[in-house]
Amino acid sequence: MTHSTDVRSPGRSGPRAEEENTRSRVLGAVLEHGPVSAADLGEMLDLTPAAVRRHLDALEQQHYIEVTMVRRRTGGAGRPARRYVVAPEGHAKLGDDYLEIATDALETIRRVAGPDAVRAFIQERVDRLEAAYRPRVEAAGDEVAERLPVLVQLLSEDGFAASTNEVAVGQGERRTIVSAQLCQGHCPVRELAARYPQFCELETDLIARLLGTDVRRLSTLAAGAHVCTTHVPLARPAPRPAAGAAPPTPADQTTDHTSKEGRHD
Repeated sequence: MTHSTDVRSPGRSGPRAEEENTRSRVLGAVLEHGPVSAADLGEMLDLTPAAVRRHLDALEQQHYIEVTMVRRRTGGAGRPARRYVVAPEGHAKLGDDYLEIATDALETIRRVAGPDAVRAFIQERVDRLEAAYRPRVEAAGDEVAERLPVLVQLLSEDGFAASTNEVAVGQGERRTIVSAQLCQGHCPVRELAARYPQFCELETDLIARLLGTDVRRLSTLAAGAHVCTTHVPLARPAPRPAAGAAPPTPADQTTDHTSKEGRHD
């Protein structure tokens, strides 16, 4: 269950192949980090602003990507910022080769055996993922913040272009809740999930079981969002000690191991 972001034509070499290879890298970065700005893409890929714009324009003309307007983090009355995301047509080109066959198969199961059989089929698929993921996730440790990066890596290996974004309430010593957003920039079964929401429901349950915490799905590609986003509680930082109290030991302190890559603001 993998996908490729390589848009190169086979058998080519020289400047043309290098140009297409760079374009493939740009597409891959949009897939993984979108919504993302042109400036951030240039920094990630070490490209000049002119080069980034050239590749973004070409990918937009090919309907691989599109522009979305995102409210700036700082708020205020300024205009929303331009960000790039993979277009619906791009997702189709990147991994829906067997969509028609899979759709027909699920529809036949539903017609012959009923909706419960469809759910059982999807549950079996999710169970296989859990069996494959669980040993590596559990080997990372017991804490959610230890398990989450491993799950992100496993999802990315299976074509979900996953990343995490730390979220906190308050700042500095006033920070009271630490959580993360698990973002999936691509879904290999997006079109199927749009028709059969059990895919999203059971995948959310899988994430919760593997991380050992309650999670909440905030958005999905199947429902029309630009990225699947899942809220993952991490920890509550220890309260500030009273005046004159002994400082906390290392075991009492909360350490955040969450990746800050792939911010989706």
